Amino acid sequence: MISMSEVRPGNGWRYLFRGVMVGDGHRLAGTPLRAAQDEAGVPPGVWKGRGLAAVGLAAGGVVTERQAELLLGEGRHPDADRIERECLAEGKSPAQARRATVLGRPIEHNRSPETDKAKERTPWLGMDLVFRPPPTAHIAWALGDDETRLVLELCQDIARDKALAWMEDAVAEIRWKGGGKHRARVKDGLIVAVFRHYESRAAESKPLLHDHAVVSIRARRPDGTWGNLSADSMMAHIVAADTLYTLYFMEEVSTRLGWAWEPREVTPGRRPVMEIAGIDQRLIGWQSTRRQQIEDALSVLAARYEERQGHSPGERASYALGCQAADQTRPPKRTVLLSLTELRERWRDSAVRAYGADVVDRLAERARAAAAAVGARVRPVVDIALAAVDVVAVVYVMRGAFKRHHLLAEARRHLSYVLRGRPHQVGLDEQIVQTVIDDYTRPAGRRMMTADLRALYPRDTEDQAVLRPLTRKRTATPYERARLAADALRVRAQAVRRADRLGSRTRPRTVAVPAASRSRPRPFHSDRKAGRVPEQTTDVDTVEQTRRTLAEAALARVQEGARERALTHGPRPQPAPATAPPPHPQQPGTQHTPGRTTGGVE
Repeated sequence: MISMSEVRPGNGWRYLFRGVMVGDGHRLAGTPLRAAQDEAGVPPGVWKGRGLAAVGLAAGGVVTERQAELLLGEGRHPDADRIERECLAEGKSPAQARRATVLGRPIEHNRSPETDKAKERTPWLGMDLVFRPPPTAHIAWALGDDETRLVLELCQDIARDKALAWMEDAVAEIRWKGGGKHRARVKDGLIVAVFRHYESRAAESKPLLHDHAVVSIRARRPDGTWGNLSADSMMAHIVAADTLYTLYFMEEVSTRLGWAWEPREVTPGRRPVMEIAGIDQRLIGWQSTRRQQIEDALSVLAARYEERQGHSPGERASYALGCQAADQTRPPKRTVLLSLTELRERWRDSAVRAYGADVVDRLAERARAAAAAVGARVRPVVDIALAAVDVVAVVYVMRGAFKRHHLLAEARRHLSYVLRGRPHQVGLDEQIVQTVIDDYTRPAGRRMMTADLRALYPRDTEDQAVLRPLTRKRTATPYERARLAADALRVRAQAVRRADRLGSRTRPRTVAVPAASRSRPRPFHSDRKAGRVPEQTTDVDTVEQTRRTLAEAALARVQEGARERALTHGPRPQPAPATAPPPHPQQPGTQHTPGRTTGGVE
């Protein structure tokens, strides 16, 4: 998952400089950054992002203490000392020399009494994005051999970099003209400092492979001037970035290690999380002591909320309560620092004492065996039409009105569940979202949309009421109601598809059969949306097979009725052979009635 927090002057910057950069340890005053990182056993930070070239940095370079202080702490050029010396040598004043090193507006401006808005008086310096793999990945990384550990770290690097690249290309916007009310794409890209951590903040030191990607708020506008990123755009797309990161991480692990994934329900009635198949579930509890502390505190807060409000907390209230529970149970940082080798030995000894050496030693073997079982049971087939129905149902029930990035996040969750770690075609998530927007949405206010199910219920709009009892079932959680709605709409979509393949929509006690003279196929959807590829309908052989099946079923019903009458009233006298020729039989699908052009079998 990805979490996001702002970095501001004062406590935010001190926490970044004294904690995040040294593995969440305790950095003593006066200790150089590199020495503190070596003591904490974490690697040095590295620069990432396409915006590095604009400030003379290279991707993969080590983040020095002075560079971080200038760029992430003051919003200045990372080589400001050299630029300032050159300006002073040219005869400029100290104030002019300093101003030449500032990227955009100086942060001192926000501290002046001329600034009216409180938000502008506490400017952002950066955004701290924390990338955490699923819990079973932490377990395999901590208890596996060295080769497995290195592969999982590589998977983390690739998935994180791909998610950051997507945010650069599709999300990152910068304030532009009109007092910053307008938004524009950044000219170059983002400037990011990545710091890797190996353990959680818990006092007992549990494995937690995660990265802090500190994104500088400074970026270049299309005209080359420097400004601030739009923080609200980054925050709005953080869930979509989270699901993309998880999707890529799953694919890399499955490709490189041959493992598969399966859903695991952490909290009843909530969204399941994808975990590596075959990992002993007991190890998750051994690793997630911090999670258990949060869940215990959350249950108390949720009970108080329900007593105060009269109903269980919704999605937003649950998120706020979860943040409150995390703050209440946050433990102090460890003071004893260990290397990664020492940490892995300690973790292994703890797991062996708790569950035995067999559980730890055969972890990778059981993961490969479980992957073979998942591969034989789950077919990695993505039906874009049914995926769109599933996505719109879940998002509609969970939110009511939504935006494109909400659909994109749910589409990526759908791909994660369906593919189970198998690679997906690039752009498939966008195709699902575009199908949802084209076929199943309508405008709902400014920049918002909501579900429109007329594509599934074209003749009777009241049929959409099938979702109302599902969405109003207060005893179920929002996600449970969303899954009920998704299942109902998927069944309806499959029925519509079958009906379209037969050439007409089904009626009560009627099996519609297309006329044999129809030469042009009927599309799955109407052509009101351009660019959609119609599906092929049933051919003549299928129509003939349907006719024979119906005739045989009718004959069987007649014979069964005759046997019942014979048992009740005795044998009936047989009529004499008919002398008149029998009437010409009417073929199904060819009956022509005034005012009707299609036929059927009653």
